[in-house]
Amino acid sequence: MFDRDLIVVSGKGGVGKSVVAAALAIRARRHGQRVLLIGMVDGAGIAAHFGAAIPGYAPREVRDGIFAMTIDRAQALDEYLHLQLNIPRNAPLGPLSKGLDVVTEAVPGIRDVITIGKVIHEAEGSWDLVIADAPATGQIMSYLRAPATIAQLVPTGRVRDQASWMEGILADAGRAALVMVAIAEELPVTETKEALAALEAEPLIAVAAVVANRVLSAPGFGSAALEDLPPGPHRDAALLQTSLVTDQDEWMEELRPDVMLPYLFGVHTAAEVAARLADTWEAAS
Repeated sequence: MFDRDLIVVSGKGGVGKSVVAAALAIRARRHGQRVLLIGMVDGAGIAAHFGAAIPGYAPREVRDGIFAMTIDRAQALDEYLHLQLNIPRNAPLGPLSKGLDVVTEAVPGIRDVITIGKVIHEAEGSWDLVIADAPATGQIMSYLRAPATIAQLVPTGRVRDQASWMEGILADAGRAALVMVAIAEELPVTETKEALAALEAEPLIAVAAVVANRVLSAPGFGSAALEDLPPGPHRDAALLQTSLVTDQDEWMEELRPDVMLPYLFGVHTAAEVAARLADTWEAAS
């Protein structure tokens, strides 16, 4: 997985995709890679898991060898116009930007292609690995489809060429891949399976791994030991854990994850959680 240029991390909201993205960045850095972590929607999750301020549009080092940024669509559009369309850096963009604002609202895919285009542009840069903390499963397909959508809408020219280039990078399994994150509950598992089925029917990007996050360990005691416990809080806690693990196992059978990351009990900072999950990923490699 880590020999690619780009890893996109998605999952239903609340399953911990940001911490998994941070853990992947830490793991990659431990092996000497220079990593850029991109918040495609916001950078709050990245900031929390590195104990840093929310990153801006310019990449900033949040840990030795790990840099972070948050995509600002207006700045990404400005950069696209200057770098990709060869508009001089000192040219006024006010009227053009206003016109494009109208276009982005009217034409499907424009807003999304600006965002995913910035991610792909960075993956082509000086980084060993770019990891994108992507939108949730309900939105990720529109971002992945955006280059193809634009390529179909624009018959010729530089914009079409750029869109086709983005589409090719995402579809190249040797360069880009998706990591899907879920927890062993009904809605996250259902959404993950739907997203995987959509990608099987429309292979926009390779799936590198399905990750089950917050996995509870087995209780460590049998039914006989449980029956011997007297009524009280210890028995109630044991019954609860047994019930939760039973439900979890049923949904894990549905999900069939490639990687399982543990539920971390106790008081941990967000940065400690990311580091510990990186340890788990390292051990599983």
